[in-house]
Amino acid sequence: MSINLQSHAFAGNPLLSKTPNPSDPFSPSQALETLKTQLLEGAQLPSSLSFKVLPFRKGSPLASSSRGAGDSAPNCHLGWISLSEFKGFLASCGVQLSGESLVYLGSRPEDDVVYWAVDVSAESNLVTELGSKQLCFVELRTLMMATDWADARAMGELAIAGHARALLDWHSITQFCGHCGEKTVRKEAGRRKQCSSELCRKRVYPRVDPVVIMLVIDRENDRALLSRQSRYVPRMWSCLAGFIEPGESLEEAVRRETWEETRIEVGEVVYHSSQPWPVGPSSMPCQLMVGFLAYAKSLEISVDKEELEDAQWHGREDVKRALAFAEYKKAQNTLASKVEQICKGVEKEQRLSADFNVESGELASMFIRGPFSIAHHLISSWAYQDATDGAAALKQSSGSTWNL
Repeated sequence: MSINLQSHAFAGNPLLSKTPNPSDPFSPSQALETLKTQLLEGAQLPSSLSFKVLPFRKGSPLASSSRGAGDSAPNCHLGWISLSEFKGFLASCGVQLSGESLVYLGSRPEDDVVYWAVDVSAESNLVTELGSKQLCFVELRTLMMATDWADARAMGELAIAGHARALLDWHSITQFCGHCGEKTVRKEAGRRKQCSSELCRKRVYPRVDPVVIMLVIDRENDRALLSRQSRYVPRMWSCLAGFIEPGESLEEAVRRETWEETRIEVGEVVYHSSQPWPVGPSSMPCQLMVGFLAYAKSLEISVDKEELEDAQWHGREDVKRALAFAEYKKAQNTLASKVEQICKGVEKEQRLSADFNVESGELASMFIRGPFSIAHHLISSWAYQDATDGAAALKQSSGSTWNL
């Protein structure tokens, strides 16, 4: 199964393409001052700027669901709320909106709109208020799996939600200075923080944790090394991955992690693509998955059972079958319908795992992570290319199996 994407899930954020100059009315600091002015009762609006707010509750963005004509599957959208409407929602819950609680996400100057995120985890009454408008808080991972990857607008919104989640999680774990222990304060509309102590004033910037993820290839026997972790759903296989150590290059991390987890020695390492990953643990607000194809120099596997449940070599045709059998689009439509039911108040459960079936309805003997994951594209880029060496393989795969 070949799936073309313009960018990975959580990449391609349309609000991050350009950063306005500090004097620009759309810049973080200028936009925040305008927003604060609009929040004051009876204030004259100083400009034509409008503001949209995306609330989050416990890491889950507000979302809505809609259907097109006919029997089309439902479409998931972010639940943007105008500043005045959001202020009214909070007021009905007895809460006054403060500009300092909002985090700047970016702007669309062509539409005179600035976008903000806010954490409303402490306001439980807001769930009922928003639910009456068929808006609901949906886990970001669920939203990721339910988003139609062929819909560029929906994928752009998913990237915005990922960026917002990462910033809000980062704010929640940096309330105190790691150097002196004093409280931190938000600066530049939440794009950075600073220690409140006059003796310290240490600056703190959003955290990104880089991770290498690699498909290890046996060129001679036309096989790829796939692995399983105990937390995976049954029969799912993926790539090896691991965090980068201080003072280590990306290529060195690929070789070290592969050796530590499987005792396979890697030689050539070829860059593929990268993906922001804001759906990991909250202690790591945003991981950056840096993807590689890595070529094995040894073939005997010895699995580190503390890291992996299993690791095996799989032939190209077996991998192709695993990619072809898994009904990724059907699973995406099923989850989109689930989100629709959640927004209507029919469903409550959001932690979802789906078995993937072959066309006959039988369970697939193995399947690969879905197209929302960089692992899927590392694997499919190798599976559908001709058996060639090194960097030339990547050039041949471009335009035929993936488009990032």
